[in-house]
Amino acid sequence: MAAPNLNTEAQDQLQGLAHEESQFRQFVRRFARNKLAVVGLLVLLFLYTVAFLAPYIASEPQDAPVNTAARFVPPLSPGHPLGTDNMGRDLLSRMIWGSRISLSVGFVAMGVAVVLGSLVGAVAGYYGGTWIDILLMRIAEAIDVIPVFFLLVTVVAVLKPSVYNIMVVIGVTSWPGLAYIVRGQFLSLRQRDFTEASRAMGATDSRLIFRHILPNAVAPIIVSATLRIGGAILSEAGLSFLGLGAPPPSVSWGQILSVSRSFLKQGPWLMFWPGLAIFITVLAFNFVGDGIRDALDPKLKR
Repeated sequence: MAAPNLNTEAQDQLQGLAHEESQFRQFVRRFARNKLAVVGLLVLLFLYTVAFLAPYIASEPQDAPVNTAARFVPPLSPGHPLGTDNMGRDLLSRMIWGSRISLSVGFVAMGVAVVLGSLVGAVAGYYGGTWIDILLMRIAEAIDVIPVFFLLVTVVAVLKPSVYNIMVVIGVTSWPGLAYIVRGQFLSLRQRDFTEASRAMGATDSRLIFRHILPNAVAPIIVSATLRIGGAILSEAGLSFLGLGAPPPSVSWGQILSVSRSFLKQGPWLMFWPGLAIFITVLAFNFVGDGIRDALDPKLKR
């Protein structure tokens, strides 16, 4: 009698894997239909590849010395496709090095926000209507009503300006929106049949939250996080523009903008290229986020 049970269990596992593979293929097919999302994904892959290979493709090091003889060389000049800055450094190399900070801030900051928002939203939603839910939501609302950018400026000004502090501060101040989304999902999923069945079988609260309900709320978390990465990049650029970003010799797109504003007449291209890079990156993340949302929307399944 043992053999048939094993065969049945193996068949169930194979059917489950086939179902998951089928769902993944459907997701990929629906995502590929969104041309803007595909373009955005390709742009992001290119940008992150450039950032990863920065030490190998940048013509100058991050701490390149001052070259007064090459100040304000216009774009499309030999050896300087994007021109040079006020210190004679190659702007393309600065942009490549700056992509490492600007792009990493978005992912790391949203990683922090996703962890905090998912944890708070999961606990609040599972215990919805209790004092735990009320307390956590009041904390989230208190953070949410504070102007985030001014809070960022205050915290970063008090702490020592660094890339890691910026990442943590942006992440810590960005989680309430995700918490609301996760809480709403939990309020709906905690009453489903699979949750009641697991509870009847003796599953603990922590197991119900993290093993049964949270995996079913991953889709909206991914969509929300993707759409918010662009906002994190803009926040870092704004802090760097105000001089509260990563200290030299580190460089980011926002820092290039901050330095370039004093030389707008001598070199207008110094603000154009980092501004364009930030615009394209944020737009690409928004396109990808929209594409993921549409691909995961049950109403759009074919």
